[in-house]
Amino acid sequence: MASSEVHTYSVSTDHGDDTFSQADDGDVDLALFQSNAPTTMSSTKNIPKPPPLPCITYQRFQASRRKPSSLSCLVPKEAVETWDKLFTEAIGADTYVEVDNKAHFPAHSSVLAAASPVMASILNQSRDKKGNTYLKIPGVPYEAVYIFIRFLYSSCYEEEEMEKFVLHLLVLSHCYSVPSLKRVCVEVLEGWIDKENVIDVLQLARNCDATRICFVCFSIIIKDFKSISSTEGWRVMKRANPMLEQELVEAVVEADTRKEERERRLEERKMYLELYEAMEALVHIYREGCGTIGPRDKALKGSQAVCKFPVCKGVEGALRHFLGCKSRVSCPHCKRMWQLLQLHSCICDDSDSCEVPLCLNFKEKMKKLSKKEESKWRLLAENVITAKNSLGPFSSRSSGVK
Repeated sequence: MASSEVHTYSVSTDHGDDTFSQADDGDVDLALFQSNAPTTMSSTKNIPKPPPLPCITYQRFQASRRKPSSLSCLVPKEAVETWDKLFTEAIGADTYVEVDNKAHFPAHSSVLAAASPVMASILNQSRDKKGNTYLKIPGVPYEAVYIFIRFLYSSCYEEEEMEKFVLHLLVLSHCYSVPSLKRVCVEVLEGWIDKENVIDVLQLARNCDATRICFVCFSIIIKDFKSISSTEGWRVMKRANPMLEQELVEAVVEADTRKEERERRLEERKMYLELYEAMEALVHIYREGCGTIGPRDKALKGSQAVCKFPVCKGVEGALRHFLGCKSRVSCPHCKRMWQLLQLHSCICDDSDSCEVPLCLNFKEKMKKLSKKEESKWRLLAENVITAKNSLGPFSSRSSGVK
């Protein structure tokens, strides 16, 4: 029998280390008390001392967060011993529980009725030839029934036995409406499910309204569908319950679709962030200068300098190509630079004094574009700004993106 640590909650009645400290008299602002006081009287006279602050301890809150010493016992040790003794020694037993092969053991009808409303109804209707009430539980191993009835008495169980008969106990807890036992079974099953038994557990959990276990099973199946779909449990389920198979396949397809959509959005966000970083590096080069390129009136940092803008080197190389290219109209590399300059002009708020070349020119050009082309550039600019704003203050990329 597993033991349990007894937790007692108490509130301290004396002032100790857990109490709030009282403010000193010298820290009290006396201006409010001096308006009607005589000028010759000391400002500290006739002012009563404030009452002591209430004593507050956090012992009971700390105790409530303690984890129990053992999962297998839910009540204090003394209560467990008393109720276990009542069950094992059958003191004053007035009924019996019968399983297959006519095996049975004594019990107390009042305890069973109090623990389960279903049992209360059955006991009122079931009587043997001698007129004694009894409870018959067929189709379940004797050991599982014994563990089940013992739990009704003391809420106690052996961990090894629970793991061995957890499926039987889940069914019993559902059929006889014992939610406390069902919660324990769910906790045990979460660490017990694997790809070999997940289909069987899922079907049983659906029949027992174990929503949490159904969710865990679906997650496991979606994560490793290829392996699970080749197991014997899947083949049996496919023949016996084709509707469930269809539901699982649809769940897997939906999960894959969501995953692809999420990956697509992440790729788009990454592209927008790279565009914003490129524009920031462009402004940095024309405003401050970096490496071996920049304004004539700025001192360049040299090729060995480390820049805080991660894409600055790439933008610097693209600018050098752009400035020296003989066919800027048809060159694909120059076309990207033209697009970067135009995107910058869509986001720039001060084109009149902007140091990036052609910023104002592109502003004027935007006014002459068709509504469709203009909306396309506006949408691109909004997506870039949204991606930049989505960076948290502690993001590694936000240090170079201002």
